[in-house]
Amino acid sequence: MTQAEQNCGQFTVFIVDDHDVVRKGLRFYLEARPEIEILGEAGDAQTAVEAVAEHVPDVVLMDLVLPLQPGTEPSDQGGVQATRQIRQTSPRTQVVVLTSFAQDELIFAAIKAGALSYLLKDADAETVLEAIQAAGRGEATLHPRIAQRLMDEVTKPTQHRDPASELTAREMEVLKLIARGMSNAEIAKALVITERTVKAHVSNLLDKLHLSDRTQAAVYAWREGLMK
Repeated sequence: MTQAEQNCGQFTVFIVDDHDVVRKGLRFYLEARPEIEILGEAGDAQTAVEAVAEHVPDVVLMDLVLPLQPGTEPSDQGGVQATRQIRQTSPRTQVVVLTSFAQDELIFAAIKAGALSYLLKDADAETVLEAIQAAGRGEATLHPRIAQRLMDEVTKPTQHRDPASELTAREMEVLKLIARGMSNAEIAKALVITERTVKAHVSNLLDKLHLSDRTQAAVYAWREGLMK
């Protein structure tokens, strides 16, 4: 799409949600708008990333809890991983999160992964449309609750903040199991999750702790007294 078309309010959109009824409902509403062209839809992270790389839409509507691959169970890392990869492979594509979840770890992970906007599914259809139009112009839209959480985080005193406090409960579990010398396969079996989900948690906790590998993570856990 040309800059002139965008200036006239014309935007291409790709929809990502693991619930077929949600995708169809969004598509039905948006396709009725002359300024919106739907390029496709996906129900899992892998399919979404591959399709967006091919079609390069202006905006992706992204649910956060998604299967990482077709036929797998939904993961709280699905939408975050897809957002990160989409922003890496298609920087001109903006991601608008549209989800039911407002937990801090998902909010911050999605924004850090490159999401421009964050809406909850209690938003009305007009708000979603306005967020898409704004994202096509590079402008962010945040649900009031999300905006408040981000403001609280920005204004929180940081001088004594422990990096480990940024970990989710699941990431802390994974860190402790790493420190006990367990492999990804062993961790997956212990926590009853997939190895792919374990890998996602490991990547996130290394990023939050500013560490480069599992060995450093294990040393950190023992040095900081997390294994007591």
